[in-house]
Amino acid sequence: MAIFKGSGVAIVTPMKNNEEVNYEKLEELICWQIDEGTDCIVITGTTGESSTLTTEEHIKVIAAAVEFTKHRVPVVAGTGSNCTREAIHLSQEAQAAGADGLLAVTPYYNKATQEGLVRYYTDIAESVKIPIILYNVPGRTGCNILPETVATICKKAPNVVAMKDATGNIAQATRTLYLTDGKLDYYSGEDGIVVPLMALGAVGVISVWANIEPKTVHQMCMSFLQGNTQKALQLQLAAQPLIEALFCEVNPIPVKAALNIMGKEVGPLRAPLTEMTEANVTKLKKAMKEYGLL
Repeated sequence: MAIFKGSGVAIVTPMKNNEEVNYEKLEELICWQIDEGTDCIVITGTTGESSTLTTEEHIKVIAAAVEFTKHRVPVVAGTGSNCTREAIHLSQEAQAAGADGLLAVTPYYNKATQEGLVRYYTDIAESVKIPIILYNVPGRTGCNILPETVATICKKAPNVVAMKDATGNIAQATRTLYLTDGKLDYYSGEDGIVVPLMALGAVGVISVWANIEPKTVHQMCMSFLQGNTQKALQLQLAAQPLIEALFCEVNPIPVKAALNIMGKEVGPLRAPLTEMTEANVTKLKKAMKEYGLL
């Protein structure tokens, strides 16, 4: 059974002006997301600036998300690391905090082999009892989980139940789905190709776009799952200029800027991330206005 179907928001981590985590704002964002129809809160992922959180903050933010969500929708916690021991530690802490599932990114920087990836994921899986979503984003990590490797991991680790695919490679997704033969729930990790991946069998998205337009992303996924593929496609295509603007600089720079423009007051980014350039702010505002967000 899928951890969730539909729209999982890869939620930002709001900061105060001094760059401390703003927990009051996080609760406000989570409640708004749920009210707007979001099907899952995905905390401490890439969009949540997990790479700049300390281990203590990382664990505290996960626990806060579980508390604020109050079992209304599942909470999936990002717990991957470039160190297997750290990934296991974060995963066990997330489980103890009450997370419903884990999102485990591939190791980054050290470029694990395919055998190394099998060991990394099976070691994490054996350390916890809750379900795990593999997260493949080679553009950030320098590490690509090949379809054959995914199939091997699924056989070795029964609680690896899903995959977030942020490769942008439809052919690789097709082969992965073929080799896993229905044993793996699939989520798009690219907002621009949610409907195409759902046409192949994906059950939803882990979305950046949903931070600013949660109702529409949920509606798009549900329309597809309920058989109204034309409506889903219409919503996907209508958002394309906005999605492009949300990735005109490295995520989460634009989406945090968009939320601040909308008055959500999610605060600054942590270094080494920098604020958006004025030229790209203008581009983002134009896309938001044309889409109807401003």
